[in-house]
Amino acid sequence: MKVFSTLYDKALVWAQHRRAPAILSGISFAESVIFPIPVDVMLAPMAIAQPNRAMYFAMLTTIFSVLGGIAGYFLGLLAFEPIVLPVIEYFGHTDTLLQAQRWFAEWGFWVIFLAGFSPIPYKVFTVTAGVMTIAFLPFVIASVIGRGMRFFLVAWLMKWGGPIMEKHLRQHMDTIGWAVVVLAIVAYFILR
Repeated sequence: MKVFSTLYDKALVWAQHRRAPAILSGISFAESVIFPIPVDVMLAPMAIAQPNRAMYFAMLTTIFSVLGGIAGYFLGLLAFEPIVLPVIEYFGHTDTLLQAQRWFAEWGFWVIFLAGFSPIPYKVFTVTAGVMTIAFLPFVIASVIGRGMRFFLVAWLMKWGGPIMEKHLRQHMDTIGWAVVVLAIVAYFILR
């Protein structure tokens, strides 16, 4: 099934739209709070389509992702019981929240850094940081470092690889996409 390569082709077209930076910023913000799709799926095609602006796109993505993380932090801090907890319970993610809280208790700063850099859902940890009233400044610093490293790496790889990277990425997009889906399902069952 060629679902991901079709989406990738559309993302390449969208990446050249004049409002693409604004859309990228909005998706970066939303992805850190609620949006389920990683922003990399828009950042990578934009960096390939406009390599001279790749680092600018990475900077936008980092800034708005961290701002979204801050919104998630305050959502957890100020609206946990009336908003966040019912949603978590509705979707059956209470165990995931408890696991995230255990990781915070054990690892602190490094949990945010790893969640920011890795494909682990950053949004779960932004809200949990607020719930647990993790120190705000270390939270922001870890978010900037983790998210920045991830997005600048993606942009740099796309810029560096250029047309060759685009060809290989396009060729293997469905395999990569389905592998990410499988990993997400496995991670779900492990964290559950």
